[in-house]
Amino acid sequence: MSDLGKYLLYFLLGGSIVSFSTYLGSQGKSFLAAMASTFPAVTGVTFILLYMNGGGSTTVDYAKSLMWFVPPWIVYVTAMIVGIPRLGFWPAMTGALVLYLGCVGLVKIVLR
Repeated sequence: MSDLGKYLLYFLLGGSIVSFSTYLGSQGKSFLAAMASTFPAVTGVTFILLYMNGGGSTTVDYAKSLMWFVPPWIVYVTAMIVGIPRLGFWPAMTGALVLYLGCVGLVKIVLR
């Protein structure tokens, strides 16, 4: 398979998961939508593809780096939970993304 074909397949896999999660959420199945979004399908596929293309050490390095993004993600989700009822969706989304990126910046500083 060509590089273009591989990346097209990766794009379709990721888009399918996002579409499925959005469908579940729009049907009022928020728990299932959240599970589909956080289910390690994307991460699992990424592990498989990294392993196939870069080997075990590349996959382990990716997994270790991924752990550093858990605290910023928790801040992001918490900001959405608190922000949407108080500010509305778009201001909450903007604020949550700013907080997330700020936390990622702090993580990067800590890792130096």
